[in-house]
Amino acid sequence: MLQALADAQNRVVGTKQLLRALDEGKIAHVYVAKDADLLLTKRVSDRCYDMNIPCTQVESMEKLGRACAIDVKAAAAGLLR
Repeated sequence: MLQALADAQNRVVGTKQLLRALDEGKIAHVYVAKDADLLLTKRVSDRCYDMNIPCTQVESMEKLGRACAIDVKAAAAGLLR
């Protein structure tokens, strides 16, 4: 599941950047960590639902951060079109 995100050259990491990219219509698929703050992830999930973009829940923020090749945890990430 996270392999597509790990292999991707073009991705967006972080809720603010992801929400901005969603508004611009640049995102093909979104990944959200289950253990992230619900206030952050609900906005992303709701926006994905409204825009009919697939949103996959990931086990933890740590795993999502590792898949994005960053040294910190990530609440949300997305694949660019």
